[in-house]
Amino acid sequence: MSKHKIVARDDELSRLRPPYASVLDLIGQTPVVELTKFDIGKCRLFIKLESQNPGGSIKDRIALSMIAAAEKQGRLKHGGTIVEATAGNTGLGLAQVGIPKGYRIILVVPDKMSREKIQHLRALGAEVRMTRSDVGKGHAEYYQDMAEKIAAELPGAFYANQFANPANPLAHETTTGPEIFQQLDGDVDAVVVGVGSGGTLTGLGRYFAQVSPKTEMILADPVGSVLAPLIKTGKMEEAGSWTVEGIGEDFVPPNADLSLVKKAYSITDKQSMLAVRDLLSKEGILAGSSSGTLLSTALRYCREQTVPKRVVTFVCDSGNKYLSKVFDDFWLAEQGLAEQEQHGDLRDLVMRSHRTGDTVYVGPDESLLNAYGRMRRSDVSQLPVLDDGKLVGIIDESDILAQVEGPYDSRWDRFKAPVRTAMTSTLHTLQASQTLDALLPVFDRNEVAIVFDGDEFIGLITRIDLINHLRRAR
Repeated sequence: MSKHKIVARDDELSRLRPPYASVLDLIGQTPVVELTKFDIGKCRLFIKLESQNPGGSIKDRIALSMIAAAEKQGRLKHGGTIVEATAGNTGLGLAQVGIPKGYRIILVVPDKMSREKIQHLRALGAEVRMTRSDVGKGHAEYYQDMAEKIAAELPGAFYANQFANPANPLAHETTTGPEIFQQLDGDVDAVVVGVGSGGTLTGLGRYFAQVSPKTEMILADPVGSVLAPLIKTGKMEEAGSWTVEGIGEDFVPPNADLSLVKKAYSITDKQSMLAVRDLLSKEGILAGSSSGTLLSTALRYCREQTVPKRVVTFVCDSGNKYLSKVFDDFWLAEQGLAEQEQHGDLRDLVMRSHRTGDTVYVGPDESLLNAYGRMRRSDVSQLPVLDDGKLVGIIDESDILAQVEGPYDSRWDRFKAPVRTAMTSTLHTLQASQTLDALLPVFDRNEVAIVFDGDEFIGLITRIDLINHLRRAR
């Protein structure tokens, strides 16, 4: 039997390095990829994968910088506490850097942030304080004001304050900027950035002003943020609301030098979500929602150019943090951000259509434990019961509870009972062609609306589906 010696080519090993001493040594030096599957006109478009940082975002850079500066200045002592207001990623960076150093991390996070970010923060060991995302600066429950108050009342606490901390833009001026300049051979015509705290814009703007005066700083801003309108009109408008996380503001952060911006674009949530999903399907790059805002802006900028330019933007963080939002078709539909045909009847409110195979259901002979597990995994409170494709009943949480409560000794036997023993089989149904008015009597009876098109089961409509529909219809 012959033996074959396996020899790797040098080019296959060129990206490999000896072991690092710490995961923190992996922060920075992120790769740049050229995008080739989009219509970019005469330009070349590059994207820097900040998602490759160990904490999964560009914020690892500023976390390392802010903690190092605070230690050097004596503002953060051994065993101390770091407090920050964050959309999630700065908090992840601070926890990634600070917890191994023995610091306590307290983070104040707006309640619109994705479930994955919160779970990641808590798994790292950070203490998460959730607060409202619908209030502005000056309100007691605004995330920055709350973080500042916690830090002021806690002896020895260091309030990182990414929005005004000079170590934030310094991180990008000394690391991100030089990396881009070297990776693109010193030829960069435009850099597309968003503003959350302003550090990326200001740090890169300062760096390129010194080494490449031709380089334009382009702002990508969500519709609803005050920043792009302020740059365009010089007037501070009232802030709206937006779904994209991490960028866009209702005030101008001290760290954001807007004078560095050459041109600003306002991007809708829908444009952002579609762009970041296109980035995955076309280029295989899994990115977060703010990256969709940046990409959409970069594409618009590129298509407007009449001469070739070299443009760079960022994957600010990984799309792994948004699987329950941006990459969930049902969440997009609930937010009114999906491309969906509208019919003007009850079909518009059915989120999980049986026609498209999206209905979560249970069979009459399956166990109550199966039904319970399916409800939990799908985050629903009721399930249609289908037998050979035909609707034979409906089961909800109260049906299961009524069946399984009782003496402990036989509880598991009750959980193993078939769904048919607990389901409701007397069903009141609606036709898909009916209007919203038909729903209210159903909900008044504390029932879920069961929608048919003729004899064909279409799906269910709940109170929350109606609320979502009314919220979108504006």
